[in-house]
Amino acid sequence: MARPTFTISGERIDRARMEALLQGGAMLVFEDCDFSGADLSRLDLQETGFRNCALPGTVFYAANLSRTRWQRCRAGHADFESADLVDARFDASDLNNTGWRRAKLASCSFRSCKLTGAAFEEVSYLGLAFEDCLLIGADLRRMSFRKMTLAGLDFADADLSGCDFREAVFEGGSLRDAHMKDTRFDGADLREADLGGLKLINAKLFAGATISPRQAAEIVRAMGLNVA
Repeated sequence: MARPTFTISGERIDRARMEALLQGGAMLVFEDCDFSGADLSRLDLQETGFRNCALPGTVFYAANLSRTRWQRCRAGHADFESADLVDARFDASDLNNTGWRRAKLASCSFRSCKLTGAAFEEVSYLGLAFEDCLLIGADLRRMSFRKMTLAGLDFADADLSGCDFREAVFEGGSLRDAHMKDTRFDGADLREADLGGLKLINAKLFAGATISPRQAAEIVRAMGLNVA
């Protein structure tokens, strides 16, 4: 039997209020609520919905956030360390400078989200999906995007050290000035990506990848060579 849904609108929510709401056993949906700085560590919030909510600095350490839905939320600097976000979905949300260390992100999706400066350290992420997201300056070290179609992802200045992009297809997006120590692009299709800032020392990382004639010309010019 499906749980009843209880919608809370326009409230300031702290830990005490959240714990009281959870006692009711209903599936909670928050609209236009303010969670700023709240400590919601270790709470069971699975299947909760957040719509147009303010969550800057909110702490979700080790919380159960599986199957949660986040729409147009503002959660800069929120802490999701060790949280369970399996099958969670984030849409059109501001998640700049968020922390995801050791979070469970299997089958989690981010669409049209701002993730500038976000840190994805030691996450578990089978089936994780990003689409049309800003990942500028994000820490994505050692993550695998192998054989994935990457649509509209801006990795400018991101730390992609040790990442696996083998056979990935870039549909737009940017790798401009990204940090790419030991990053792999074998068989990747980069023809639609912005490769600006590519340095000669990194060019060998793209061995086996496909780029366009325009990109090749830009890389040659960046190396100070003239094509006659």
